[in-house]
Amino acid sequence: MATSAAERRSPLGWLLLRGTVLLWLFIALFPFFWTAWGSFKVELDFFSIANWMDAITGPRTEATHGGPFTGAGYHGAWIEEGFWRAALNTAIVCFFTVCISLTIGTLGGYALSRSGFRYAFWLLIAALIFRAMPPITLVSGYLLPFYEWNLWGRLSTTVIVLVAINQPFTLWMLHSFFQKIPKELDESAKVDGCTQFQAFRHVIIPVMWPGVITTGLFSFLLAYNDFAVTAMLLERENRTMVPQIAAFLGTTYTEGQIMFAVAASVSAMVPLFFLVMFFQRQIVSGLTAGAVKG
Repeated sequence: MATSAAERRSPLGWLLLRGTVLLWLFIALFPFFWTAWGSFKVELDFFSIANWMDAITGPRTEATHGGPFTGAGYHGAWIEEGFWRAALNTAIVCFFTVCISLTIGTLGGYALSRSGFRYAFWLLIAALIFRAMPPITLVSGYLLPFYEWNLWGRLSTTVIVLVAINQPFTLWMLHSFFQKIPKELDESAKVDGCTQFQAFRHVIIPVMWPGVITTGLFSFLLAYNDFAVTAMLLERENRTMVPQIAAFLGTTYTEGQIMFAVAASVSAMVPLFFLVMFFQRQIVSGLTAGAVKG
C-alpha cells in the first residue's frame, strides 16, 4: 500500500518545517506584540538607549506610575487628545467608501462581464490606467473645485475622492469574479421568469458573496490605511486615525507625543486583526472563487 508524502517525511523534516513556520510567525508578529507591550510603558523605558531591558522591566514606569505598566498613553491619546473623534471619522469614511464602491463595482463589474461589446474592454483598460496613477497626483484635480465650493476639509469630499481612487480596483476585482461564474446561471434564471436584475440579485449575488466580501475588505483596508488623501483633504478636527497618529509624532519644529502615537497605533491595529479573523473564511472563499462551477 502506497504511503502518503506526510507519512514518508522524516521526523527531522517535520522538525525543520515546524521550526521554519514558528520562526516566520515570530518574525512577522514580533513588531506587533512589541508595540502593544511598549504602549503600556513610558517613553524613557520603551525607547531607552542605555538599556533595552528597561522596555521589559519598566523601572521608570514603575517609579512614575507605581507599577510596571500604565495606561497613560491610551488615556492621553483617547481622552486628552480626543483620538476617539479620529476613530469615529475613520469609521464614517470607511463605511461610506466601501458601500459606494461595492455598489458601483458590483453593478459595473456584472454589466461588463456580461457585455459582448468591445467598449467593455476599453473601459476596463481606462480604469486600470487610472488606478496605476499615484493617488497623490489625482487629489490635486479635486482641490480647486473643493476650495471654490467651500467643500475642502469635510468627510464627504474625502469619501468622494477615495471612491474615485478605489473604484477601478473594485471594478477589476469584481469583474474577474463575475467572469468565473457561468453565464448559464443567468440564462437558467431567465428561463424561470426572472428579469436580468432579478437574476443578478437572486442567483448571481448569492454565488458571488465571498468575492463581494473579499473586495469589500480590500476596499476597506485601502480607505482605513490611507494617509496621503486624508492628510491633504481633511481639516484638523476631521482627521482620520492615520493622519492623527502622524500628528502625534510631531515634526522637526514641534515636539511629538510619542507614547500617544504608540497607543493610538495599537488601537488602530486591533480592529483590523479581529476583522480579518472574523471574515477569514469568506476571504479564502473569495480568493479561490475561480473554482466556482455552474
